[in-house]
Amino acid sequence: MSKGLHPGLYAITDSVLTPPETLISSVEAALRGGAVMVQYREKNAPMAERFSQAASLQAVCRNAGVPLLINDDPDLAKRVGAAGVHMGQTDGSLAAARRLLGDEAIIGITCHADLALAQAGLEAGADYLAFGRFYTSSTKPGAPAAPPGVLTEAKHLGLPITAIGGVTANNGEPLVLAGADMLAVVGGLFGGTTDDIELRAKAFERLFASHHPLFSIPE
Repeated sequence: MSKGLHPGLYAITDSVLTPPETLISSVEAALRGGAVMVQYREKNAPMAERFSQAASLQAVCRNAGVPLLINDDPDLAKRVGAAGVHMGQTDGSLAAARRLLGDEAIIGITCHADLALAQAGLEAGADYLAFGRFYTSSTKPGAPAAPPGVLTEAKHLGLPITAIGGVTANNGEPLVLAGADMLAVVGGLFGGTTDDIELRAKAFERLFASHHPLFSIPE
């Protein structure tokens, strides 16, 4: 894995579970618990609010030495100096995002359960491939289901693999064993107190420490 990507918990924010008043404290708790990457995901707030939140998160993540990605908005990622962007299949061109953000940016692509989409993402210059949903997800209830085997099949593409969709520390083990390098988590991480979030993040850290050959806890 390269470009600052490391195996482990990929924390994704949510406008309901991490509202503006708790966004920063929630992400700080996830980082204390060992999250290796953060994604800011907010599609409905006014741009000024999104910019303010993303800029604040960028400062927090930079201080923690953890990449911040912006969901579906390369322009916002560039404005706040984020590490990169995550692109859905209907959210614009990966190639255009790369031209805007440069070669050093981290760009991930949603692949659902489709290896052809993953191959296309590889050819377009993605840095990691995201598959899912693997379990029932309250964040994306309409997303198509994905079998864990697609993670194993995707390993031949040679890029880091992310699994998303209803993932918790209790059900994530089969996904890591199947080949997931990162577990992208929303509901299974956020919600509750900051103590709850930190403890959940640490549970993911233990999961990776037990089952991912490249995982190491930073000193």
